[in-house]
Amino acid sequence: MKNIRNFSIIAHIDHGKSTLADRMIQTCKIVTDREFKNQMLDNMDIERERGITIKSQTICLPFQADDGNTYTLNLVDTPGHVDFSYEVSRALASCEGALLLIDASQGIEAQTLANLFLAMENDLEIIPVINKIDLPAAEPEKIAGQIEEDLGLAGETIQKCSAKTGQGVPELLNAIIRLLPPPQGDPDNPLEALIFDANYDPYRGTIISVRIMNGTVRTGDHILFMSNGAEYRIEELGIFRLRREPCQQLSAGEVGYLVAGVKTVSDTRPGDTITHKDRPCAAPLPGFREVQQVVFSSLYPIATDEYEDLANALEKLKLNDAALTFQKDSSAALGFGFRCGFLGLLHLEVVQERLEREFDISLILTVPSVKYKFYLQDQTMVEVDNPSFFPDPGSIARVEEPYIKATIHIPERYMGAVMTLCMERRGENTKYHYPMPGRIEFTCELPLAEVIYDFYDRLKSVTQGYGSFDYELTDYRPSDLIKLDILVNGEQVDALSQLTHRSKARERGLKACERLKEEIPRQLFKIAIQAAIGGTVIARETISALRKDVTAKCYGGDISRKRKLLEKQKEGKKRMKTVGNVEIPQRAFLAVLKSDH
Repeated sequence: MKNIRNFSIIAHIDHGKSTLADRMIQTCKIVTDREFKNQMLDNMDIERERGITIKSQTICLPFQADDGNTYTLNLVDTPGHVDFSYEVSRALASCEGALLLIDASQGIEAQTLANLFLAMENDLEIIPVINKIDLPAAEPEKIAGQIEEDLGLAGETIQKCSAKTGQGVPELLNAIIRLLPPPQGDPDNPLEALIFDANYDPYRGTIISVRIMNGTVRTGDHILFMSNGAEYRIEELGIFRLRREPCQQLSAGEVGYLVAGVKTVSDTRPGDTITHKDRPCAAPLPGFREVQQVVFSSLYPIATDEYEDLANALEKLKLNDAALTFQKDSSAALGFGFRCGFLGLLHLEVVQERLEREFDISLILTVPSVKYKFYLQDQTMVEVDNPSFFPDPGSIARVEEPYIKATIHIPERYMGAVMTLCMERRGENTKYHYPMPGRIEFTCELPLAEVIYDFYDRLKSVTQGYGSFDYELTDYRPSDLIKLDILVNGEQVDALSQLTHRSKARERGLKACERLKEEIPRQLFKIAIQAAIGGTVIARETISALRKDVTAKCYGGDISRKRKLLEKQKEGKKRMKTVGNVEIPQRAFLAVLKSDH
């Protein structure tokens, strides 16, 4: 065990995690130059295009250190985005140390701190690494001072490297061996294995990533999942290289995978403990919790005959993504679809993009909403995330909505713009301090519903891309919530209904009416587009009627002939309005559901 090191790389988005992992893989020579490609550990096209890690990966690196010994370095790669913070915490629980990667030109950002605190909660040894020292704008000495002052990490442990050029990477690998502790545990104790990830293989079932804390597991053993009591027999064990390499056993301190004929990923939950059926451990490992969906939206296929394809696509996606939940939903305007729960807005975007790319289905998404708690007059409580299940307003005693604590890091000059943005979004309890000259750390409590709409985009635009944002859910608080209905020609369009705070209702209603006015084609009669709360109309736009020129055939003559024809047209229009149905084109839904930016 003394020759094993388990570590993770944590960083803010775009500070070079995947690039550093690539250099480590090349330095340890487990891939030839011909086989190498950038972002080796990112498998999905979306990850490569956006430069983000969505699904964490693991790799076992053999490295010959300066002391002549060969060490096994298990790198557990983690997603960088706030939506996947629970996955990050479980991956960190499987390590003894972490590399805290900081960009030499940008310094400490919001998620750098959030991930640092996650690592500290798991009692990890932390090595600060200043990356991108080859950039012209790099200020490694200034960032080193910032690390010592703000993060309180020892200056002599700071490593400097350039993941792009490979400068300093061998020295960093030697520092990992020197500074990080080897794993603890006893191979003879009862088995305790932590599940930190799982993915689905169509031929083998679920491939479960585990870190063995205590004990030894062998092929053919009967195992038990402690969260749900499920029993399985191990078919294959192994370690992660670039491909899976089978082996006969895994013992305390090692990281690897196991295959046990588990049918779906949702049966294996990150954070769960695996033990032997015949000789179980005394208690499960701490830190396990169910994943909570935060954002809800309905997905509808644009072509109604693609409903079955969408159902199959979601089933297949669910095999690889245990955090996605869905149930059947229907709408008078959009037909049949699914109500889905997501970890956050990035998770929603990723699922939408994967459905459109991998399964070639064009989708419409309804306005994302969060889960509200309605306390009714008869002392019952219902949770509502879908506007169509809004209770009768007369029966509601009070409503509560989820709040978050947002941490925003910005250069000092954007302070005013960010404060205005937070106030617009009903922010409260704002605090700020200066972690270093010229930079502000700004904390604010905001309703989650205001953040999921377009907050991140707005923050990026008002800070010209320099703002970084991180949040955590805190609690539920009382709110004045209403259901905003959109009516076209007196008919309610259920797919455009929204749950929103009363103070935002008129603004949202006006916006929806304006968009629909632009998109709905004119008819031979006037069309009223209204936004209403219950029976009260709060915003209205009117699409004026197309007028056929019925007097074109009258050359000269008495005015009464023209008037007669116009009266006749007026009668016809009135009759048409009573029977006229307005077809709302698909693009009108997309225009209303898209945010401004």
